[in-house]
Amino acid sequence: MSKILVTGGLGYIGSHTVVELQNAGFEVVIIDNLSNSSMEVIDGITTISKQKPLFEKLDLRNKIEVSTFFQKYQDIEGIIHFAASKAVGESVDNPLLYYENNLNTLIYLLQECNKNEINNFIFSSSCTVYGEPDSLPINETAPVKKATSPYGNTKQISEEIIFDTCSVSNLKSIALRYFNPIGAHESTEIGELPLGVPQNLVPFITQTAAGLREQLSIFGNDYPTPDGSCVRDYIHVVDLAKAHVVALQRLLGNKGVTNFEFFNIGTGTGSSVLEVVNSFEKVTQQKLNYKIVDRRAGDVISVYADTKKANEELGWKSEKSIEESLLSSWNWEKKVRGL
Repeated sequence: MSKILVTGGLGYIGSHTVVELQNAGFEVVIIDNLSNSSMEVIDGITTISKQKPLFEKLDLRNKIEVSTFFQKYQDIEGIIHFAASKAVGESVDNPLLYYENNLNTLIYLLQECNKNEINNFIFSSSCTVYGEPDSLPINETAPVKKATSPYGNTKQISEEIIFDTCSVSNLKSIALRYFNPIGAHESTEIGELPLGVPQNLVPFITQTAAGLREQLSIFGNDYPTPDGSCVRDYIHVVDLAKAHVVALQRLLGNKGVTNFEFFNIGTGTGSSVLEVVNSFEKVTQQKLNYKIVDRRAGDVISVYADTKKANEELGWKSEKSIEESLLSSWNWEKKVRGL
């Protein structure tokens, strides 16, 4: 069994990926500082996969602690790097936090890769690297434009750092540029549980339906889209998690075309915010209290993926519908709240 490090492995996407890795026969060690997650997630992972991952509480901004970790774990064969701050709005308000947290941590990990001859690295990237696209759907040949938020800029800079590192070392890396993950594991053992006020649409929807939030705000209805609200590509988190397993197997099998590759991970279908709201109401029979408010700084108008490259080269394809995703999110919310 290859031992794989998953940073941010108790977070939303990280925890679902740990489950899929363990189901695929990998041994997993998790690093997480618990800034946006909790230790209870390990119990959910263990219940689903019948295997408890190793865990180290660690802040990757502490270079000495990172070095000490790799001295302890000398048999790691690959890294999947999720640990990062991820809220667009917060990054606009506090850019230095995002540059410190998202860039320094990556640099320290890559330094340890070089030092310890760990040559397989998967980076949790984002469709935000494309900025406001010229045409839709977006494929991987689309230009990386000036980012619309510091968060998006950290993803662009991170990809550049990884590319430059791959150019002068034995490192092989895949950046997965994913679109908007939603949903929860069908077992309802793990799901999206943000601390504080949710920054993403679907948890705000489910918390509003559960009575935790009085009202859902929809940021703008005057965009040049069919119904005036922003359009995104919403992908089930389990489909997304499986893409990481496939990408890791590609790296370990030396099947990459170049030593730095990147793939769009989405469904290929765009859904507007209002369409998501309507779909949620339909599949859950829950009426949402929402209102239209002013646009939000940093939001791109419309973005959805061309997934042909991932479909053909990775052999990966999304399988779950937006209705399945929204229903699983609601089932998870109900379990967490005891409804």
